[in-house]
Amino acid sequence: MTLQQTLETQIKTAVEKLYGATLESVELQATRKDFEGDITAVVFPMLRVVKGNPVQIGEAIGNYLVENVAEIEKFNVVQGFLNIVLSDAYYLNFFNSVDDFSSFGKVPQGNEAMMVEYSSPNTNKPLHLGHVRNVLLGYSVAEIEKAAGKKVYKTQIINDRGIHICKSMLAWEKFGNGETPDSADLKGDKLVGNYYVKFDKEYKKQIEVLKQDGKTEEEAKVQAPLLKEAQQMLLKWEAGDKETVALWNKMNGWVYKGFEETYKSIGVDFDFYYYESDTYLLGKDIIEEGIKKDVFFMKDDGSVWCDLTEDGLDEKLVLRSDGTAVYMTQDIGTAVQRVKDHPDVGGMIYTVGNEQDYHFKVLFLILKKLGYSWSKNLFHLSYGMVDLPSGKMKSREGTVVDADDLIAQMTETARTISEELGKIDDFSKEEKEQLYKMIGLGALKYYILKVDPKKRILFNPEESVDFQGNTGPFIQYTYARIQSILRKAGEVSTEPVLSGDERLDLTAFEMHPKEKELIKMIQQYPETIQFAAENYSPALIANYTYDLVKEFNSFYQNVPILATDNETEKAFRVKISRAVGEIIKSAFALLGIEVPERM
Repeated sequence: MTLQQTLETQIKTAVEKLYGATLESVELQATRKDFEGDITAVVFPMLRVVKGNPVQIGEAIGNYLVENVAEIEKFNVVQGFLNIVLSDAYYLNFFNSVDDFSSFGKVPQGNEAMMVEYSSPNTNKPLHLGHVRNVLLGYSVAEIEKAAGKKVYKTQIINDRGIHICKSMLAWEKFGNGETPDSADLKGDKLVGNYYVKFDKEYKKQIEVLKQDGKTEEEAKVQAPLLKEAQQMLLKWEAGDKETVALWNKMNGWVYKGFEETYKSIGVDFDFYYYESDTYLLGKDIIEEGIKKDVFFMKDDGSVWCDLTEDGLDEKLVLRSDGTAVYMTQDIGTAVQRVKDHPDVGGMIYTVGNEQDYHFKVLFLILKKLGYSWSKNLFHLSYGMVDLPSGKMKSREGTVVDADDLIAQMTETARTISEELGKIDDFSKEEKEQLYKMIGLGALKYYILKVDPKKRILFNPEESVDFQGNTGPFIQYTYARIQSILRKAGEVSTEPVLSGDERLDLTAFEMHPKEKELIKMIQQYPETIQFAAENYSPALIANYTYDLVKEFNSFYQNVPILATDNETEKAFRVKISRAVGEIIKSAFALLGIEVPERM
C-alpha cells in the first residue's frame, strides 16, 4: 500500500471514529511551498458529512494521524487545509529502497499495445519546422507511454499520392534535364521540393498570361495548361501507366532516403510505415457494412453520409455519388487495417495539427458508432503552429524553414555560445562538434516540448540555447556538473564511493532540509510519468525535470557535497547527486534529448 493510500484509509477511519461519519473520498495534494508540510488533506469537502469548524476538524484528524501513522511527524492546520509533515526516516527509507535510479519510475510492459502516428509527410517537399514539432511530440509521447507500461508501435502514414505529388513529378519531367540528387549534390527530398516550388512559379506565370487574355483569376487557375497536365498525370498514375509509375517510384525513392537522413539527424524512429498509395482505396467495404447497420445513409444522388447532428456535429460525407472515397473513408479503413495488422492494438494516438480537430472528432465518433471496441481509446494529439520571428511559412513559395537547415542553425548557435563560455578548450574537434549538435538539438527539442502541445509557439533559436533558465542547455549543464562531482568523488574519497545499488546505514542520519526537498522531488518522478502518459503531455516531463534541476542547484549551492568531513554525509550526498543525474538522463530520454558527460 502506498503512503497516499495509507493516508486516505487512516483519514476515513479517523472521521468514522471521531465523528461517526463515512467519507467516500479524501482530497490530497502536495503542500504549497510557502507552508510547512509535505502532503495536504483538504478539509472543506469533508464538511458535507462532518458538521463543524474546519480548523478544529483538521486538528482532530491531525492528532489521530500522528498517533496512528508512523511516517507522520507533525502537522499544522491553515484554515481548511491539514498540512502533514512526514518524518525524515520516511524519506530516507524510500531513498535507500530504490535499487536503480536509471530505471526508476518505469513500469514493465503490458500486453495491450498503443499505436502512435506522427510525421506523416508529403513526398513533394522536405520536412520543415512544422514537421519538427510533430515528430518531437509523437516520438516523446510514444516513449512516455512505453515508460508508463504500454507496448507501443510508432508509425506514420506517408502521403505519397495525389495532385501535389504529380506537380513535382511534372516539373521535374519538364524542367529537370535528368537532374538527380547525386548530380545536384542535394538531398533527394530537397531536390523534389525544389521542383514543387518550380511548378508553382511556372503555374503562376501561366495564370498571368491567361488573365491578360481576358480570363478571370478563377478561370485562369482552372485552365492553366500546367495544372491540366498534372491532373492528366494523376489519372495516368491511377490507371497504372508504367512510365508514370516508374517516375513516381524514382522520385519518391529520392524523398524517402532524404527523410531517413533527417529522422536520423533529429533522433526519431518508426516501427511501421503506411503509404497512402496503399490505403486510399480502403474503407469502402466498411461503408457498405455501416449502411446495413444504419450508421450511414444514402441520399437520392447515391452519395453516402453519416448523420452526427444528434452528437452536436453535422452530416458527414463518407462516399461520393460516383462511388469514390473521401479522406474520411480512407482514415476509417486505415484505422481498421492497423488493428488487423496488429491485433494487440487497443488504441491509437494521432499526432496532427489543430486545423484537423474537427476531422478527428468525426472520425472517432464514426468508429465508435461502427462498434469497434478500441475506438474508446483514440486520441488526437492536437498541436499549434510553430512560428519564427520572421513570420509564417509557405512551402509552395519556397519560404519554409527546412528541418535540416534548422538543425544546422541550432548547432551553429550552440557553437557560438559554447565558445564564448570557453569551458571546452581541452575537447578534440570531434568532441566539440558532437557536443554542439547535442546542445543545439537539446535546446530545440526542449523549447518545443516544454510548451503545452495545444499552444502556438514562437520559436526563438537564440533564446532556446541559453545556459540559464528553463532551457535544455541549462539542464544538460547541470547533468554534466553532476558527472563532474561523481568523477571528483572517486578521486577525493578515502573510502569507495557507494554505487547506486548499495545501501547506506542512515539510522542516525540527520537530513539537511535541502536534501529532504530533493528526495521529495525524486519521489514524484514515477507519478509524473504516469500523469504525462494519461495526458499525452511531454511538457509535464520537461517542466518536472527543470524543477528537479532547480532543486538540485539549490542543494549544490547550500550543502557541501565533497567538502564535508563526515564520510556518511559525503556518501549520501554523492548518492543523491547520482540519483538526480540518472533521473535527468531518464527524463530527457523520454523527450528524445541526449545529455553530455562533460560540458
